[in-house]
Amino acid sequence: MSVKSSILSNGMRVVTHAMPHLRTVSLGVWVETGARSEALEQHGISHLLEHMAFKGTTRRRARDIVEQIESVGGDINAATSLEMTSYYARILKDDIELAMDILSDILINPLFDETELAREKEVIFQEIASAQDSPEEIAYDLVQEAAFPDQPLGRSILGTMESVEQLSAASLRDYLEKHYNSKSMVFSAAGALEHEQIVEFAEKYFATLTKGPKSVQTPATYKGGLRLSEKPFEQSHIIVGFEGFPVASEHFFAAQVFSSLFGGGMSSRLFQEVREKHGLCYSIYAFTWGLADTGLFCIHAATGRDQIPRLLDVITEELIKMGREGPGEKEVAKARAQLKAGLTMSLENSGSRAEQLARQTINFGRPLDIDELIEKVENVDGDEVCRLVSHLISRGMPVCSGVGPLGNFETYEDFTNQFSR
Repeated sequence: MSVKSSILSNGMRVVTHAMPHLRTVSLGVWVETGARSEALEQHGISHLLEHMAFKGTTRRRARDIVEQIESVGGDINAATSLEMTSYYARILKDDIELAMDILSDILINPLFDETELAREKEVIFQEIASAQDSPEEIAYDLVQEAAFPDQPLGRSILGTMESVEQLSAASLRDYLEKHYNSKSMVFSAAGALEHEQIVEFAEKYFATLTKGPKSVQTPATYKGGLRLSEKPFEQSHIIVGFEGFPVASEHFFAAQVFSSLFGGGMSSRLFQEVREKHGLCYSIYAFTWGLADTGLFCIHAATGRDQIPRLLDVITEELIKMGREGPGEKEVAKARAQLKAGLTMSLENSGSRAEQLARQTINFGRPLDIDELIEKVENVDGDEVCRLVSHLISRGMPVCSGVGPLGNFETYEDFTNQFSR
């Protein structure tokens, strides 16, 4: 596999995967900072900064940024998460330098024009309002708040209308200067490329990045508990879960196998028991995600108010049963196959591959070989899943959120008591 890594003279990491069968390139910058890096008075600034990067530089107007990339048939975008912010583009192989010029320009020379800032705040207010129209998104924000209260991990990535309103151009500049430096960034690219050319252009366009140290994250403190919102929706959305494992943990691949077999598809344990056998919900699934030092394993269900007590009972029964008896070998084999297929399919998409390489470089210090990843998945067996579930449900207070018509939610105490015996 043609994966190569280099470090620029200023400490910025560059990682590429040459995919000669393609004619396009996906490339971008992944910054080791996100909503988790924000002080309380900065709530929402990572997301606002991502938006403002496209609103003009000292060299380009806002319209120039998108017109120049779209005039060659490319596209450009960005995303903010809890621990990372990414700025990326996809272009034809002959337009690599243009894309790298634009990406460096929006990160190194942003203008933060006051008129554009006021306008973009209004756009974000609409984005926040849209999230508040989604019961699922509200449930996710609430479960995050319950899991990690009074810390950045427990706050929404978007911020609130009040917190975003008070952010200024000066605060954006200060945040950029503190968190956006060469050692906190990874430039990643995949597709029709030559590694040496990417390194050459990266040296040319990113050389002026400051060499400051990486941001130091405050350690996460998981607490757990209950958060409810009876905002009027037709369905109830319930999320229950437990503290999970960091992305680099030795347990993380077993957690992925477990979440896949437990609630990863229509043949999963939860779908069959909760929906097909008992008819307690319209949709149900499990997921696990890991951060640098913590994680969450959760189950989400969309159901009716009257079904909530029995729904939680069945989930509890299946979790305890899984921790006591473990999964069947066919379940484990199917989950492993699904994960291996997902890993392999990611190699066929240059955008997914570029992101994967960047995240691996940040989380593991290097890109991981696909055979190494598959081996980690293959090594997970039923006994390991059984031990993991027992450990998972005994780590501490469960976390739970509910949105919509909830009725009597005292069943949460029954749910938590099952795991504190």
